[in-house]
Amino acid sequence: MDIVPNRLEGKTALVTAAGQGIGRAIAERLRDEGADVFASDINGDLLTDLNGTTNNVLDATDQSAIADYVAQFKQIDVLVHAVGYVHQGTIEETNADAWQRSIDITLTSAYNVIGAAIPKMKARGGSIITIGSVASSIKGFPKRVAYGAAKGGIIGLTKAIAADYVGIGIRCNSVCPGTVDSPSLRDRISELAAQMGSEEQALQFFIDRQPTGRFGTSEEIAGICAFLASNESALITGQAINIDGGITI
Repeated sequence: MDIVPNRLEGKTALVTAAGQGIGRAIAERLRDEGADVFASDINGDLLTDLNGTTNNVLDATDQSAIADYVAQFKQIDVLVHAVGYVHQGTIEETNADAWQRSIDITLTSAYNVIGAAIPKMKARGGSIITIGSVASSIKGFPKRVAYGAAKGGIIGLTKAIAADYVGIGIRCNSVCPGTVDSPSLRDRISELAAQMGSEEQALQFFIDRQPTGRFGTSEEIAGICAFLASNESALITGQAINIDGGITI
């Protein structure tokens, strides 16, 4: 999707997990389309070369820190919550700590951030975008029990918020990627390579899941998010939008 200059002019946009990968591409895309972007990440070092945005170190699992951060805004027009954690493992390979970490980082963080932002959006409405996944309530994937459960929760949360606030102009949608080439994916490939015996085998494992024969890009996800942030998508709410290269055909 081509950049539309000034499409988001006048909008205040918050983007979490903006240090790298999908979150960073979204922050850059919203900035390039004219939004006043406030980017946050738990790792401040990743934000040092993110230019043209207001950058903040923020732990989205810390409800008190979130409340303090959001308090500075009079109005929030766009919120993109991209925080997530991918644990690899079957239910037998997922201990209680790994399970809780997955829920806390992926799902509870969304509860914290969206819950704090909603009161700031009531005056004139706005667009909330969660980053879900096709590995969720949409489709089961091997060794994704904790991740799939957490992302399934994200989709349920998204739809419930959409239903609660549709009458006052707050929209909430979830963008659900397939396999996207990102630092997170490269970490998972390396982790799987240690189990399978080679980087090549691990890479092929992930590519084989893609009917298109290639990974998605963070920029492709960002393009959908920019559309959902804009007034052009004013009739769209409560949707889980798959952008997955045909995985769910």
